[in-house]
Amino acid sequence: QVQLVESGGGLVQAGGSLRLSCAAKGSIFSISSMGWYRQAPGQQRELVAALSKSGTTNYADSVEGRFTISRDNAKNTVYLQMNSLIHEDTAVYYCNTIPGFYAYWGQGTQVTVSS
Repeated sequence: QVQLVESGGGLVQAGGSLRLSCAAKGSIFSISSMGWYRQAPGQQRELVAALSKSGTTNYADSVEGRFTISRDNAKNTVYLQMNSLIHEDTAVYYCNTIPGFYAYWGQGTQVTVSS
């Protein structure tokens, strides 16, 4: 059974950086595209970064040039490097397959950017 566990969130000042990690119990990276999603208070969950099985990446316009998604297959881990953070990046961040599979949603990790 696959389980995804996010970590690495925290409180950071605007302009700072964080790196999020998503550790998978069970091998899914080789069979599925992976993505980082976020949900801010009162807003719908949105996909911000995507990584295909072949390694192609795509980003939401709001994070393009600031966020980088990557993976380490040996560690069964997907990362999200977030630079030049702004207040609008404040949200709970989740990883999941693309499209998101209901059974894989975890607790997420909170990112708070102080302005």
